[in-house]
Amino acid sequence: MAIDLTEETITAAVQGTFAGATDARLRELFVSLVQHLHDFARETRLTSEEWFTAVDFLERVGHLSSPTRQEFVLLSDILGLSVLVDRINHAHSSATESTLLGPFYTEGRPRAENGADISGGVTGMPLFFSGAVVDTEGRPVADAHVDTWHSDGEGFYDVQQADRLNGETAMRALLTTDADGRFWFRSIVPRYYPVPTDGPCGEIIHAAGRSPVRPGHIHFRLHANDYESLVTMLFRDDDPYLERDAVFGVKSSLVAEFLQHGAGETAPDGTEMSEPFQTVEWTFALAPDRR
Repeated sequence: MAIDLTEETITAAVQGTFAGATDARLRELFVSLVQHLHDFARETRLTSEEWFTAVDFLERVGHLSSPTRQEFVLLSDILGLSVLVDRINHAHSSATESTLLGPFYTEGRPRAENGADISGGVTGMPLFFSGAVVDTEGRPVADAHVDTWHSDGEGFYDVQQADRLNGETAMRALLTTDADGRFWFRSIVPRYYPVPTDGPCGEIIHAAGRSPVRPGHIHFRLHANDYESLVTMLFRDDDPYLERDAVFGVKSSLVAEFLQHGAGETAPDGTEMSEPFQTVEWTFALAPDRR
């Protein structure tokens, strides 16, 4: 390995250490990463103090991350990298558009039968969701697994209020489509909310003078045999933050109408409601798995 490296020669020296990598894609990624990192440092004339601040920042992001707090995911989101990668890998097609998974997805969600109330007892305006899963030709996809999760009427997810919920899940479930590709559930209406700003990512948001708010939405993760998995979300059509999403995830094709109904009207499940409620209907289209 070369010694007495200079600002001009160190990049090639570091890139050369990946020449023996047996994975060609790994070699390509790291050679490019080194090039861009070094060019960034040279272009901005990065100081030692700034570099130490950046390392400290990343250490604090790591320390804060946990199974219920994905600060690295949030960092990728607020820098627009998550959406960029999604755009690169999911070109527009006749399938439903994808968007961010977000930092609040968990594997520990209960299975639920269609029609179940998945609110977990959290109070809020009732929401009745009626969904369908089809292929790009409009044919129903039976036995598709549908993960869904969302915030409550105050903008909090269950993992953010574990103490109050005694560690129980709420407003999230895994459902399965019926023979006609349909699924449906009852929950509560979600609300816009700020992304967590009490950690290192919040420091970036505050320093930039940016809004930390995400518009109200419902997350979905769909997977079925012979189809590409889909990670997406539906946004409230009446949300004031649609054009100011803190993580750049809104797509016009994913803005859904949340229909308002008054007390005394009948809900989709036949219940005569004594309070106002909302309904949403949506059809998700899955692309065929071409692997």
